[in-house]
Amino acid sequence: MTEFIFSPQLLHIALAAVAVMAFVGANGLVLVYMERKLAGHFQRRPGPYEVGWHGILQPFVDAGKLIGKQLITPDGADPLLYWLAPVVAFVWVLALFIPIPFSPWLTAFPMDLGLVLILAFAGTGLLALCMAGWGSNNKWSLLGAARAVAQSVAYEIPLLLAILAVAFMCGTLNLSTIVEQQGRWPWQWNILTQPLAFAVYFICAVAETNRAPFDLPEAESELTAGFHTEYSGMAFGLFFLAEYANMIVVCAMATALFLGGWQGPFFSGVWWFLSKMYLLLIAMIWFRWTYPRVRFDQLLNINWKWLLPLSLVNLMGTALLTKLL
Repeated sequence: MTEFIFSPQLLHIALAAVAVMAFVGANGLVLVYMERKLAGHFQRRPGPYEVGWHGILQPFVDAGKLIGKQLITPDGADPLLYWLAPVVAFVWVLALFIPIPFSPWLTAFPMDLGLVLILAFAGTGLLALCMAGWGSNNKWSLLGAARAVAQSVAYEIPLLLAILAVAFMCGTLNLSTIVEQQGRWPWQWNILTQPLAFAVYFICAVAETNRAPFDLPEAESELTAGFHTEYSGMAFGLFFLAEYANMIVVCAMATALFLGGWQGPFFSGVWWFLSKMYLLLIAMIWFRWTYPRVRFDQLLNINWKWLLPLSLVNLMGTALLTKLL
């Protein structure tokens, strides 16, 4: 029993879990500040400015406020589902970081089927939204959960097809191998050979993370706050942190699949991966403060009439060229 507890693999997994939690927490603080500051500049205002230099301490104040809020269970809510939902939303998203290669030596747990693991665990976030919507005993929460189901089922299909196009071309499901097959220079990256797959992937990634203009499950002007209407304090904070963690995951995957990962023209390393990842995160924030929210029928039409046919054509073309070449 003692040998099992102190086995190298178990210790490696435990250390990786701690490192991932620290990474998600630190990036959550950075993204909160970055989103509020960028939103201010996009709207020609300074954004957070008073707490610390240029408001740099504002995320810490916000986190302290969330921790200090009282946790309340709404009347008629299912306590088990209500309190389990934010925990599931946050805990399962941590598993998505396991196979992501930030550098040749910085991967939590390298594996040949890393893409399969990420796609398998990505659906658990939807389960958390359903639990929150059903367990809250609130009609707005239930409507938000129903929207989340329809949106996730729709946009997961072209997202998967876009990823499969890259997997077909590279002949592997290992993210590290996909990065290694791309060169150091931008013209060697998969975004040039698979531009349509990248466009489809990124649009679907924005929709899968419930970010504007596809934030229908939590549309404030229609559903108050959607699936998390009844949540406050750290329960709301876990949903908030899980959303940012999902944003990091989809941008990290886009970096590995299409943008050469840790490789760069000079001194390849983790800084290249993080730089590319944060450029994509800034683009997602830019979308939120630029485009208006689409209607629900428009949301589904974009997928079924455009993204799905385009991703199918791209996948079939990639398979044909791979076979011929």
